[in-house]
Amino acid sequence: MSPEQPGVDAYGQELARISHHQHEATAARFTVFQTLAAAGIGHEQADDIVAKLEAGAVAGAHTWISESSPPHRSEERFEDGWHTGVRDVASYLLRIADTTATTGRGRAASSAMLAAHLQRPDSPAPQETPVEEPAPALAPVPPLEAKDVLAAAERFPWAVAASGVRHWPDGGDFLDVALSAVRPEEREGYIERLEAFVEQHRARLEEMLRTHGPGSRPASHGRYALVGQPETLVILERMEAVPFLLRGRWEEELETVFLDDLEFVWGPRIRLSR
Repeated sequence: MSPEQPGVDAYGQELARISHHQHEATAARFTVFQTLAAAGIGHEQADDIVAKLEAGAVAGAHTWISESSPPHRSEERFEDGWHTGVRDVASYLLRIADTTATTGRGRAASSAMLAAHLQRPDSPAPQETPVEEPAPALAPVPPLEAKDVLAAAERFPWAVAASGVRHWPDGGDFLDVALSAVRPEEREGYIERLEAFVEQHRARLEEMLRTHGPGSRPASHGRYALVGQPETLVILERMEAVPFLLRGRWEEELETVFLDDLEFVWGPRIRLSR
């Protein structure tokens, strides 16, 4: 998003507020894990407790959205669109609640390790609440190699243009930004996740390549340059999974016009471009 576009200040303020709430939630979660550990609650049970609380918070947002109403005396067409949008957002929130309730394993153990580190004599900020339970060693987060992800993406001819006609012979910068939006807990098995995403959306990807890929009329005007790139499969998957995180990382590194064009063609559930 260029600085000249209207709404950029408001959008930046939204991101700042989201970032603030995320920071506060991380600190609160750390305190909860410390308290549960001090009470003798094991890591797995603590993870379940916090995951259920967080899923409940998302479910509360679902209820709030579902019960919202269009402005008084709105036209019928406006009300129809309003209710359609509400149903889409509510369904998306329900999926987030379902996922939240079953993920988050290992966070209690990570919290215990961090608390133990902060309690060391050389730590600049020792914690007052002791962690009685020794933290087990955690498996390292598996690396996500760009070349392996790219090789997987290349295996889908219905979604990727032939190498000789692509706009970007090397889309490494785009891939790096997209992969930076893959969270640590998602790295293991991410290639399988990407492959499932492409298979699930085969018809949409075929249509996008046909209508906006290299050689199409829209592409002849210099727009939609990323359609047909193998890196774009990762961008689209992240656009559906973590749209706010993807856009935040993208705006730090790249021109947003490329992402805006993809978002326009793909039509994700959450549209962030202006």
